[in-house]
Amino acid sequence: MPENGMPGPVCDLSSVKESVCIHTKKILDGCRDKDCVEDLRFYPTQAAQEVLSGTQIIKGGCAELLYVYTDVEPITFNRGFYSIDMRYFYRVTLQVATGTPRSTEVEGLCVFDKRCILFGSEGSAKSFSSDTTPESIVPQTGLPTAVVEAVDPIVLDTRIVEDCTAAGVCEGNISEIPAAIEAVFASPIVLEPVGTRRYFVTLGQFSLVRLERDTQLLIPAYDYCIPQSDCSGGDPEDPCGLFKNVSFPVNEFFPPNTVEMPSDYNGTRNYCACH
Repeated sequence: MPENGMPGPVCDLSSVKESVCIHTKKILDGCRDKDCVEDLRFYPTQAAQEVLSGTQIIKGGCAELLYVYTDVEPITFNRGFYSIDMRYFYRVTLQVATGTPRSTEVEGLCVFDKRCILFGSEGSAKSFSSDTTPESIVPQTGLPTAVVEAVDPIVLDTRIVEDCTAAGVCEGNISEIPAAIEAVFASPIVLEPVGTRRYFVTLGQFSLVRLERDTQLLIPAYDYCIPQSDCSGGDPEDPCGLFKNVSFPVNEFFPPNTVEMPSDYNGTRNYCACH
């Protein structure tokens, strides 16, 4: 195997064996964000609502990012650019003081909406493969694919609003929750609690957003990416010790690496040979 057979910086191109065409997703545009999301409405579960209704102090907590829903739409006045609407669903766990030395944990849902605009080029080709069946056909839109990478957020602040009417925050910002999101919680989420008390959380969110399209790229190839180290474990003195000394049959797992046609090829298809 050539010295450049492992991933890493390339210093010598003389060991390139061939140029290969691969099908992959090309990143057309991307951005990164550090969002401080202030005063997200905290929707408690039914069990959490019973605890929160009798407390005056929330000490803090933690948050888990459950899912990010994305929707991509072309911008009509700027060809090749797309708006990406994202909705982040969080499971937030709060530490609530209930008059005892130990605080009580309660959990609920927070939802954060954001939008960004990225370049995604243009394309209208429809792609079908041998594993596509009439039952699995989906509408072909020609839109790029939006990818969101994010870490669990940091809970920066929590607060209680006793009179949401006076503060103008009584109205909720979501009317329904996807079934898969609601199934994560031990009890149903309370979207419209009785009374005027509301709870709010401020989160710090780091995220990366990008637009991708399927494409074909021509790249240099050195060899197959074959692991170089053996799996460790076991006693070399056991009956399997002899087997451990047998070389790994690489050729049984990878087809012959050649770009030349066999000398006895008698097919009718034309082909070109390198000179």
